[in-house]
Amino acid sequence: MPHVQIDWFRGRTAEQKRELAEVLTREICRIGGCEPNSVGIVFTDVDTENWARAGKLFSDS
Repeated sequence: MPHVQIDWFRGRTAEQKRELAEVLTREICRIGGCEPNSVGIVFTDVDTENWARAGKLFSDS
């Protein structure tokens, strides 16, 4: 069962997530030769104060 984890900053709409889930599922099935009901996708909306790069929180940018 393919599983995709998407961690990103808050602010995407349900419609954007819906579209991305549809496209990713379709392409994973096309490339991987699996059925859509075997593809799992989890969206994790992260606050910028909970994500850092190069020693700095994104909320400090």
